Amino acid sequence: MQERLRSQVITTSAPDLRIDTVAGLDVGYRSNDSVAGVCVVFDAKTLVVLDEVVVEDTTDFPYIAGLFAFREMPVLLRALDQVTVAPDLLVADGQGLAHPRRFGLACHLGVHTGIPSIGVAKNPMGTFEQPGHARGSMSDLVMDGDDGDEVVGRALRTQDGVKPVFVSVGHKIDLDRACAEVLRLAPRYRLPETTRRADTLTRQVASSG
Repeated sequence: MQERLRSQVITTSAPDLRIDTVAGLDVGYRSNDSVAGVCVVFDAKTLVVLDEVVVEDTTDFPYIAGLFAFREMPVLLRALDQVTVAPDLLVADGQGLAHPRRFGLACHLGVHTGIPSIGVAKNPMGTFEQPGHARGSMSDLVMDGDDGDEVVGRALRTQDGVKPVFVSVGHKIDLDRACAEVLRLAPRYRLPETTRRADTLTRQVASSG
């Protein structure tokens, strides 16, 4: 399915793409089969939280590297369906094109919903050279492709001297715009506010079980 759907991924931004609202998406686990999907919608300019939803469910899809979308998508889509503010951009805590089959969670979410999407991962899938020290510095994230090395994302320094995050296109956005949006969402900390808030909610769910 990933190999079939990856042909539908659009890696360019529409000329009139306007991003006023951004959703952060993440999944937390109470146990191996008890999951919670989180969707937090922000005002893209002020970073004020406009709405947030936590949906709890169970999953019987096994934990298999490269197939996280099949384990996490159902509960994330339920959470996304319940927010009252429609997001212009989805930010997944995971990979987009930086994936062995070039179809990570962010791509799957974007193609399924038709909403522009990006993946922001804490750890790389691929190789990279360390970007410069300053905020905004970046370097290519590379994986082996059919024709040699392929750029699948970027290592992006969101604050001076902190570890980079790893940005990859999900759907309907180009890599330059994706990195610019991540910088806008990370004015103070390493992780974008979308990821920070979603992480907080998933930890609260896990600790309450």
